[in-house]
Amino acid sequence: QLQASGGGLVQAGCSLILPCAASGRAFSSHSFSSYTMAWFRQAPGKERDVVAAISMSGGSTYYTDSVKGRFTISRDNAQNTVYLQMNSLKPEDTAVYYCAAELNGLGAKRATEYSYWGQGTLVTVSS
Repeated sequence: QLQASGGGLVQAGCSLILPCAASGRAFSSHSFSSYTMAWFRQAPGKERDVVAAISMSGGSTYYTDSVKGRFTISRDNAQNTVYLQMNSLKPEDTAVYYCAAELNGLGAKRATEYSYWGQGTLVTVSS
């Protein structure tokens, strides 16, 4: 299972960090470092879209254009955890943020490509 946390209510311009810890059968059958990890977000009435993704080793990352230069995805394979550092938050970043994992998953950027999902954590940015 994936357990995301760290959401909350912040003012525009502030920062948050979202950790997502992996545990359970899937991550004992295959090491955490065998999974591509990603963060998605879903605003009310909108689709769930990728925010950032990180390769198994952490050496390659992807960001959607709207968060480039503001958000950073990272992972600690020893701690089975992926992080999303969010800086300079804007009201339009308000959404439920989900972490996701896919075994191997090289280059996966669509929600349908990910098999494992966290429960979501709400981020609300006030203006």
